[in-house]
Amino acid sequence: MTNISTNKPPIWFWVISVVALIWNCLGVMAYLGRAFATEEMIASLPVEQQAEFLTEYPAWYTAAFAIAVFAGAFGCLALLIRKKWALILFFLSALGAIIQHVYLFMNIDIPSLIMPILVIIVGLFLIWFAKNAISKGWIS
Repeated sequence: MTNISTNKPPIWFWVISVVALIWNCLGVMAYLGRAFATEEMIASLPVEQQAEFLTEYPAWYTAAFAIAVFAGAFGCLALLIRKKWALILFFLSALGAIIQHVYLFMNIDIPSLIMPILVIIVGLFLIWFAKNAISKGWIS
């Protein structure tokens, strides 16, 4: 027997889920780019970006970053296959993003707060979106 609900989500559910997946995949790419950047790759960047790559971050910060992006991407995949465990993954993702960005706000001189705040807002929105989808029976 299948768990998939017979209550079909509207088209905008799918659009938001796909856009959210793209957003989170960009986060995964940013994480992987940072984690696996070689010295040659860093040397080819503009000086301002080189300084960012040379900043030493604590291991827990890197773990929070990884949890935020990977849990978010897997949460979006869970939405697309209509599984309610997307909510748990979005909670983990938002928690990782909040931990990561609070550290940045407190310890690093960030030229613009727009992107860090946007990341947190999107994470919180995805929690609400998954809760809403569960309550309407779109995911189970």
